[in-house]
Amino acid sequence: MHFAKGPEAGAGMVEQRVERRLTAIFAGDVAGYSRLMGADEEGTLSRLNTHRREFLEPKIAEHRGRIVKRTGDGILIEFGSAVDAARCAIEIQRGMVERNAPIPQDKRIELRIGIHVGDIIIEEGDIFGDGVNIAARLEGIAQPGGICVSDDAYRQIRDKVDVGFQDSGDHQLKNIGRPVRVFQLLPDATATSKSFATGLALPDKPSIAVLPFQNISGDPEQEYFADGMVEDIISGLSRIKWLFVIARNSSFTYKGRAVDVKQVGRDLGVRYVLEGSVRKASDRVRVTGQLVEAVTAAHVWAERYDRKYEDIFTLQDEITMSVVGAIEPSIRSAEMERVKRKRPDSLDAYDLVLQAQSDVYTKMPAPSSKALVLLERALALDPTYALAHAYAAECHHTIFLRAGLHEENRVASIAHAEAAIAYGQDDSHALSFAGFVIGMDKHDRAGAFAAFDAALAISPSSAVTYFHGSVILALAGEADRAIEWAERGLRLSPFDPWRTSAFFALAIAHFQLGRYDEAAAAARKSVQSNPGFTMSHLVLAAPLAKLGQIDQAKAAASRALELQPGFRYSRWFAGANFTPTLATSLGEALRVAGLPE
Repeated sequence: MHFAKGPEAGAGMVEQRVERRLTAIFAGDVAGYSRLMGADEEGTLSRLNTHRREFLEPKIAEHRGRIVKRTGDGILIEFGSAVDAARCAIEIQRGMVERNAPIPQDKRIELRIGIHVGDIIIEEGDIFGDGVNIAARLEGIAQPGGICVSDDAYRQIRDKVDVGFQDSGDHQLKNIGRPVRVFQLLPDATATSKSFATGLALPDKPSIAVLPFQNISGDPEQEYFADGMVEDIISGLSRIKWLFVIARNSSFTYKGRAVDVKQVGRDLGVRYVLEGSVRKASDRVRVTGQLVEAVTAAHVWAERYDRKYEDIFTLQDEITMSVVGAIEPSIRSAEMERVKRKRPDSLDAYDLVLQAQSDVYTKMPAPSSKALVLLERALALDPTYALAHAYAAECHHTIFLRAGLHEENRVASIAHAEAAIAYGQDDSHALSFAGFVIGMDKHDRAGAFAAFDAALAISPSSAVTYFHGSVILALAGEADRAIEWAERGLRLSPFDPWRTSAFFALAIAHFQLGRYDEAAAAARKSVQSNPGFTMSHLVLAAPLAKLGQIDQAKAAASRALELQPGFRYSRWFAGANFTPTLATSLGEALRVAGLPE
């Protein structure tokens, strides 16, 4: 290669000019090419050549690209426009998803693409220089099926291509003197399916699961903060009537696990998965989030937020609304406003409720008493905090029903439930817990369902509302509706800790309908989901007794008495407001199982 000589080269030397131009460079290769060739050399070459002939080369020509050279599995292309290069890359990656769909994962040809805009040297049709090297390095750091572009290319295309971008920050690329800021293009792949091969069918409307955000603060005490962030995002999304949202407690079964978003989609029956991380230091917090289409693992949206800690609730609303916008770009602004909810005035109160939550969810007296200490502190700071009242109502209900039926606990549970309804008209979670307590402890089923209906008007995807409602319906003797509500809740949140209540309701409802095998099966699921919950063992003992499996029925009854030594089923029926016919038939079975009246 000949380069121009400077004046210092001496007289008599002939200066040879070098041809340069500014252009868009597209570098691509096949991810895992060596592995593919090692497994099936002839088949891999045949598939690659077919892709080149039928799809890749026509697509490059369509976007006015010039193929500079091919290098086995690689290709170098020159475009006169960065926009043409980006559009070509996007269409190639989308098309490859479709072409790969019927091919086994281990035989798929998946491409990595890098794009840079820079100055190049042209010699005998080939191109050289840092511009080419940067494009090649960007291709090298792209994910299979991904596209990485430099900041120079990003500035040319960001307002001209209809895709999302993820800022990946500065990268020190091999043999490149300066750091290069890298952006990932996030093409919205179109090769989607109505259902997963081995999972739940996708709903007719957009569906999403929000996974636990990773706490990277280096402070284990802040784990609850990251979890609370995610729960508020889920609650906000659940307020959107057209969106099917998997409840928090099913999403959190993936906490602390390395996950495959495609498998999450199959497990939960959702099209989209939101994941992210939270870093909190001093008075600042950084939140990153990305939305992935579960069928294809294609990125739909990604963003990073840096805020002062006091802006945390605004930040949560921003993330929720961004996700909504990524799923349905044409959503009306009025619908987006629905994701906003009332917040407690004090961060301290908010933190206290987050910390109390896990004990509330046990539904057992000792942890509930522990949670009440935190909830009372929260309410001292913010007396209008609806969710704190709702959780306090649930705790007092648990203590009332399972620790002696003391009237002061019943009075307190009702008072907190009524406060939760008064202050929580925009909080479906608070209304759901309050409605449950109103039905159970106040014996006001109409009032309970007024609260449930209000909760579902706010958040049609509120699984916990359906769980709580199914119990009230079952105890009222409305077996068919109880089954309908329980099953709907389980579809919304199949791994929810509160699913214990749904299985309990199913056991009661099937028992009332004389379906003792189905009642026992549901009761076993209730026991499995929460072995320390007394009532699950009771609703297992009853159908087993009806089925003549007396030894097993007595074993279940014995376990219930171990958990709640002073248990008397007549007091349970009165305290929980069982309908008389159900109380009679259930009491007869429990007596056979050996439980005291």
